Parts: sequence; structure tokens; C-alpha cells
Amino acid sequence: MRVARVYDAPGPETGVRVLVDRLWPRGLRKDDPRIDQWRQAVAPSADLRRWYGHRPELFAEFAGRYEQELAQGHGREALDDLYGLVRGGPVILLTATKDVEHSHAVVLAQLLSESG
Repeated sequence: MRVARVYDAPGPETGVRVLVDRLWPRGLRKDDPRIDQWRQAVAPSADLRRWYGHRPELFAEFAGRYEQELAQGHGREALDDLYGLVRGGPVILLTATKDVEHSHAVVLAQLLSESG
């Protein structure tokens, strides 16, 4: 399981490249070959995203709140799809955020890795 920035050129690793942001990245066409699938429903709620505001000092609390959203069924179908993809082979989670280390994609990758 890997997390990468959607704007970066794909590396040599293979896997299904899944965008997990709620909004489509600026400047990319919907048929961009760097993105195999888009699972926007698994992204944090708009309220949680606004509260967090990508402030690193809030990341631990954000991660807990995001995990709680997922546990309560937020994006359940998209999350189940991701679990299926992970069982089938390598997956690369993509996000447009500049600070990938403090993004929901990292939290999601850890949850998906723990499942398999």
C-alpha cells in the first residue's frame, strides 16, 4: 500500500491508482491516465475537512475523527470496494494535498493495510 500525490509522475511501482479525495484535482482531465479509479465517498466529510484545515498540529485528532466517521458507515460502499482492491493486489492511494504525510489518505492506507 502506497500513498502518493496525484500530480506527481507515476513511479515504477505497479498497482491500481485510486484517487480518494472528495473533489477532483484542479488542472487534471477526468480521463487522466494517472488515475484508474475515483472513490470520493471515502474522503472525510466536508465538516471534518473544514475543521481540520490541513493543520499538522490537529492531525492526530483528525485521524481519530476520520476513523470514527468510517466506522460509523461514512463511505461504507467505497471503503468496501477499496478493501476488495487491496485483497486483489497493490493499490496506490492518490491525493491532491501538498502535505501527504498529514492527509486522510495516510490514515486510510493504514486502515486498509491493517485489514489484510
